[in-house]
Formats: sequence, C-alpha cells, structure tokens
Amino acid sequence: MYKILQQEILDNTVESYLYVAATIFIALLAKRLISKYLARLLYKLVAKASKTITRQSFLDLVLQPLDVFLVLLVSIIAMDKLRFPGAFNIKIYHITIRELTDSMAAGMLVLAFIWLCLRVIDFIAMILEEKANLTKDQTDNQLIIFFKDFFKVILVIVGILLVLRFSFNKQIGNLLTGLSLVGAAVALATRESMENLIASFIIFFDKPFITGDLVKVNNFTGTIEKIGLRSTRIRTIEKTYISVPNKQMVDTIVDNISLRTQRKVEIRLELGLGATAEQLRALSPAIVSVLRKPGIEKTSVYLMDTGRNAHITEIDYFTTIEQSIDEFNTLREEVNLGIIELLEKMGIELAAANTDVVVRQKN
Repeated sequence: MYKILQQEILDNTVESYLYVAATIFIALLAKRLISKYLARLLYKLVAKASKTITRQSFLDLVLQPLDVFLVLLVSIIAMDKLRFPGAFNIKIYHITIRELTDSMAAGMLVLAFIWLCLRVIDFIAMILEEKANLTKDQTDNQLIIFFKDFFKVILVIVGILLVLRFSFNKQIGNLLTGLSLVGAAVALATRESMENLIASFIIFFDKPFITGDLVKVNNFTGTIEKIGLRSTRIRTIEKTYISVPNKQMVDTIVDNISLRTQRKVEIRLELGLGATAEQLRALSPAIVSVLRKPGIEKTSVYLMDTGRNAHITEIDYFTTIEQSIDEFNTLREEVNLGIIELLEKMGIELAAANTDVVVRQKN
C-alpha cells in the first residue's frame, strides 16, 4: 500500500494527489457551512443599520459568490503543493502552460472577489434605499441609485487592474501612467460621453428635477424614472420609454410640471358682432359667477379685443395643483358647459355661428 502511495505519476506521488483531492472535496462539502458562518459575521457589521432587512436577504446575495471564492481559494492553495508536470510545461508564444495556468487561477480568484464586493454594494444600497423611502424627498433615492452604479464601475475598473497585475504581471503604476495618456485621448474622442457624465453630477447637486417628477422636455412630457450616468429615462404620457442624454437635460429648458403651484386654463371666446354693448358688459361678471367653483382659485375675464369679425373675450382661471388630472378635466368640462349655457341664456352667438349668406343685387 505504501509503495502505491509513493508511486509517482506526472512528477507527483499518488499520496500528494489524494491529499489535494481530499482537501478540495472537503472544501466542496464544507463550503456552504463556512460561507454561512463568514456571511453571518459580515452581516453583523451592517445589521445595525437596518432593522427590517432580514439576514436571509443578505445571505441570498453573498452566499453564491462567497462559495465560489472559498472553493477557488482552497483549490489554488492545495494544488500549489503539487509540482507542475514537466511533460505539460510546453511553451506557447513566449509563455509556458504553467504560467498560463497560474495566471488563469489568479484571474478567477480576483473576479470571484470582485463579484462578492459587488453583491455587498447591492446590499448596502438596499439598506440605504430602505432609509430613503422613509422620507418624502425622492432625491436620496436617485442619489443612491447613481452612486451604486458609480461605485460598481469603479470596482470593475479596480478588478481589471488587479487581473492585469496578478494574471499578466503588469506593473499597475506604469500601466496607470500609460492609461492616463490613453485616457486623455479617449476623453477627447468621447467628449460627449464625458459631458453627459459631468451633466449627471450637475443634475444631482442642482436638482432641477428628481425621480418621480413630471417634466416636459424637447416636446416630450413624461415622468422621470431613472437618472443614470449617461442619460435620463422618461416614461412619457403615451407610455413610451425614452432616454434623453444628460447634457440635453442640463442645456435644454425643462418644464418641471410637478413643481407648478397652480394649473392655468385659457379660453379665447370669439363672440358674434350681433352682441350689444349691454350684453357684453353683463357677460363678464356672469362668467365670473360661473367660475366660482371648488378648485378654482383665481379668475380673470375681460373684453380683450373687437374687430370686423368678432368680439373677443379672454377668460383665464387657475386651479389647485392638488387635483388629479381626471378631476382637472372634469372641472374644465363643467366650466365650458356653464359658459355655453350662459351664452344661450343671454342670446349671444359665437362668431361665425350664423352661416347664412345674403346676396344683394343693385337695380
């Protein structure tokens, strides 16, 4: 038995292979227990920040990447005890199979760690969103979404640099120096993207609008659903989904309908020339009485102009912003019907209401 264990296969003894295989097998069996234990310890660091988010939610996020990271770590450490078979150490394009295997192992370990960190960022964002939902201000919510995406991008960049360092043995310092020059060139080539990124910071700190606001921009009216690093997503009143570059949202005139204090209605009433001065004088206060309805706060009615085609009466009134759009439309309908009934009662016709054509012939 001892001779069998000491027998060498591909530069390693059978005993060494069994030790490595047993170590990896134990790691596979115990990975979930170890992962849960480490996840619980990590959860205690953030548990005080939230009382409603359960531990299970945290475990669902981090267990899978933590399992992969632990198995990879144990497997790499265990397999490092083996001598790489000389028969397999072939050189391919200035790199040996052993160097390629070591680079791939280091890269996978770094990627698993970055994956775990990304899940932790998701959980921290979940906690912050829970706290932000307790306030009426939606600014906190959009800041959380923005910075979550921002830190994820930074973390991915760090992961790429770590892969280059440990997998390809590149000096990050020299690489960053080179990347700074390349970055300057890329920044010039992608100037519009950089402008959108800077505009996103302007939007977050200047706050011309926030998530949930109803806005009108570039002839589109809709609700802000998300403010990203490059563009702002808007759900239009036609239920379409559009993306507007942040630079346009900053440079263009944006009408934030949600911040209106009142809704204004304008009616241009063109009356027939058959209306007498006495009728027109009595019409304005009569219309004002029609406008005395709940929800209407300010009114203005006056004879604006007269001419060869019609007498023009301008009617302006403002409604409260607390009304829903359905209530607002119902109120407008009631006002319009009331004005029509008033004109019928006073015997005043609208311009062009009489379509009779009179032809006179001179003798």
